Amino acid sequence: MATIFDVARQAEVSIATVSRVLSKRDPVSDEMRDRVLHAVAQLGYEPNRAARTLRTLRASKILVTVPDISNPFFSNVIRGAEAAARAAGYSVVLGDTRHDPALENQYCAMLRQREVDGVVFLGHRLPDALQPLVAERGAQAPVVNGCEYSPDLGVSSVHIDNAAAGMEATEHLISLGHRRIGVITGPLISPISRDRLEGARQAMKRRRLISGLSTGNGDFSVESGYRAARTLLETERVTGIFCFSDEMAIGAMKAVRDAGLACPRDVSIVGFDDIRFASFLQPALTTIGQPMTEIGKRAVGILLQIIAGKRTRKSITLAHELIVRESTAAARPR
Repeated sequence: MATIFDVARQAEVSIATVSRVLSKRDPVSDEMRDRVLHAVAQLGYEPNRAARTLRTLRASKILVTVPDISNPFFSNVIRGAEAAARAAGYSVVLGDTRHDPALENQYCAMLRQREVDGVVFLGHRLPDALQPLVAERGAQAPVVNGCEYSPDLGVSSVHIDNAAAGMEATEHLISLGHRRIGVITGPLISPISRDRLEGARQAMKRRRLISGLSTGNGDFSVESGYRAARTLLETERVTGIFCFSDEMAIGAMKAVRDAGLACPRDVSIVGFDDIRFASFLQPALTTIGQPMTEIGKRAVGILLQIIAGKRTRKSITLAHELIVRESTAAARPR
């Protein structure tokens, strides 16, 4: 999509000249006016919107990038982000990056081209396209991370304490008498996976049960949860499984059934996120609830304050909640 700056380039005039022509505030020569309007027509640019953007130096849009739009966790975060943006008079441009760095950079180039005023990215990686801006402007760069947290990113963020959440989920299984516990992680390149795993390990160490902890790796999807759970059930004979997403927990439930076992009679399962399907499963899923909508709202709130010049770098940790339902029960010998 052409930008206002493309209009100036096409017409071979300055940005200020384009502004004067489109706003009709200051006189310009007929030749200049014709060149600008011809460029606008060629590029398909809408003059009134262009004039507004040039007058305010803002697009009144923010970009939200999400690594996997099919994950229901992110849909709730996006809903919160959109509500906060709309309330402030901004529109949201949504980018589904599919964990692809090239797509991340393609979307984030919109900030450099001034097609959006700021970016909220929901993945663990600061896109290459944003790194020069963050290095140059530091806390004043209009870039905020949602869900993940790493001080190395150098940007404001909104998240939960994933290590504490991982510890709480594991301690719940321990309190029910489980001593052989399997953990199904997300990709360990992600800080949230590493933090949740560390929390689980700390819980087992505190009870001197670390030898009873087994790990399997997933990618937060149902399918990966199923595969990892099958392996844990067959090779480790675990009686409790802690999954780092509710989707993986759903896959683990099927793996338990396919192994001829029952949840929670033979194997207790804990998920993470509390997506809207969690309470409707059979059995209803015990999980760590995240304030998904609030994460989106707070991330956009910080971003808008940065855009307005009122905010420096900030890290916000929101509360999580262990929600005990029917998928966990006292351990029985297998």
